Amino acid sequence: MNLEKRLLQDMKAAMKAGDKLRLETIRSLRAQLKNAQIEKGGELTEAEQIQVLMKAAKKRKESIEQFRAVGREDRAEVEAQELALIEAYLPPQMTPQEIARLVDQVIQQVHAAGPKDMGRVMGALMPRVKGRAEGKLVQQIVKDKLAKL
Repeated sequence: MNLEKRLLQDMKAAMKAGDKLRLETIRSLRAQLKNAQIEKGGELTEAEQIQVLMKAAKKRKESIEQFRAVGREDRAEVEAQELALIEAYLPPQMTPQEIARLVDQVIQQVHAAGPKDMGRVMGALMPRVKGRAEGKLVQQIVKDKLAKL
């Protein structure tokens, strides 16, 4: 099912159930998707829709860290609940072990010799993990693997 249709159905269900947090989160996602669509000037591809959701999830993660840093656990909990709702619409995320295996393959393919080849490895790797892994985690794994070469 199309992501937009799924969000609309879930929004209607949240309205009927009186689930305010879910409703507001879905409305926010729909607005972000609509803004991205307007910005593009046409329909979004599935990959572009996933990018919008990944960006929303990343914002929630950053907010959680910031709220916890200043002792606002109540706000951090709300952001964590929103993050869980957003992640339900994202494709399953790769585990660090899966990322590490893929990094090993890419390192062999591009014949990387050390940390100076970080750009080549990341350039070849990111299209393969786009939407399925967080860039920070991928970067850290690549950095660790290249440092051992």
